[in-house]
Amino acid sequence: MTHPPSPRTRVRRLHEKAAYDRATIDAILDAMPVAHVGHLVDGFPIVTPTLQWREGDHIYWHGSSASRMTRAATNGPVCVTVTLTDAMVLSRSGLEHSVNYRCVMVMGTAQAITDPVAKARHLETMMEQMFPGRWPQLRPMTAQELKATAILSLPLTEASAKISAAAPGESDPAEDKAWPVWAGNLPINLTMGAPQPAPDLAPGITLPGHAAGYRFGMVPE
Repeated sequence: MTHPPSPRTRVRRLHEKAAYDRATIDAILDAMPVAHVGHLVDGFPIVTPTLQWREGDHIYWHGSSASRMTRAATNGPVCVTVTLTDAMVLSRSGLEHSVNYRCVMVMGTAQAITDPVAKARHLETMMEQMFPGRWPQLRPMTAQELKATAILSLPLTEASAKISAAAPGESDPAEDKAWPVWAGNLPINLTMGAPQPAPDLAPGITLPGHAAGYRFGMVPE
């Protein structure tokens, strides 16, 4: 479901780059697990990097139950941002240099998931979204590990996307086109290196497909 932008999520500067439809918002959230959570700690703004995942109309993230981020964000106002960087844009003037990107901002009041069964289910969903088939292979989580892990959720009722996708040279005004300096885009692609196995793997354990086929910044097929 798509919600109209709220006064907080409406993009005011370069509003033509804004998108409020859930298909666009969901695609960005699903493609990039790394998020930054902004919250207040004793009245001071703190931004914490973490992993997020989407389940339907909510996003979730986890942390230590003892962390100040978790304590401060629970039942408090937060702003979660997710960004994909696509290219550096080099123009013929310093002012017009830019970045091609896709980003989402989600605002609202974070809620803690406290039921142990629900917490375990959400953690399984996170793992299976990134590495399908891995959760059943893992050593079962202990009750103490589950207790030490906090999971927060945020509805996607206040969310907006902003996308910059300038073509090479597009950002230059007409009067700059003849200036004799190289202009264009430097594409940015996230790539995976060769898997590095643990040195103490038991004989016969091979690289699983969910690890060999993982591509950071892309939705797993």
